[in-house]
Amino acid sequence: MGKHPIRPLAAVTLIVSVPVAVWGLLGRQDAAGFRPSELDYLVRPFDIPAGVETGLGVAAAVLAVAAATVLGLASRRPGPERFDGRWWQVLGPLVAAGALAGAGWRVVTAGGIGANIGAGLVILFGGPLVAALLAWSAGRGLWLARAGRRGPRPPRGGTGGAGWRPVPREGV
Repeated sequence: MGKHPIRPLAAVTLIVSVPVAVWGLLGRQDAAGFRPSELDYLVRPFDIPAGVETGLGVAAAVLAVAAATVLGLASRRPGPERFDGRWWQVLGPLVAAGALAGAGWRVVTAGGIGANIGAGLVILFGGPLVAALLAWSAGRGLWLARAGRRGPRPPRGGTGGAGWRPVPREGV
């Protein structure tokens, strides 16, 4: 991802803060009109006051926007300090998986009367989708890390690739 230490920190912050932001901003999805003692739960939600949940969601959303901004600006920076935009192919699916996990957790922990059909759908479809996104990110990340060790890519666009040779790296 680069030698700049803030970029890996921003990437991790983005990946971790998105599920918390989605979870906190969605709020509880309990069935309306019933006391909590009357509701059935597949999984009991954390015993956190609603205001604290919303506050955590807002704070995580601010962190996610700040981290995405840092990475986005670094992607547009010219020169060797530029954040390689191909790493968005790793971060994007991880962020999507986090958003699905945050929303899925709210559905699974929703209180209802009787069966929680939404929880079954989240487990049936959401689980494999999150697993596929994680597998894609792991595979693409390994491929990009390996490609980074091989050297630079040939130029794209109208310049053509005829005669292009990578610059030899010292110590290889």
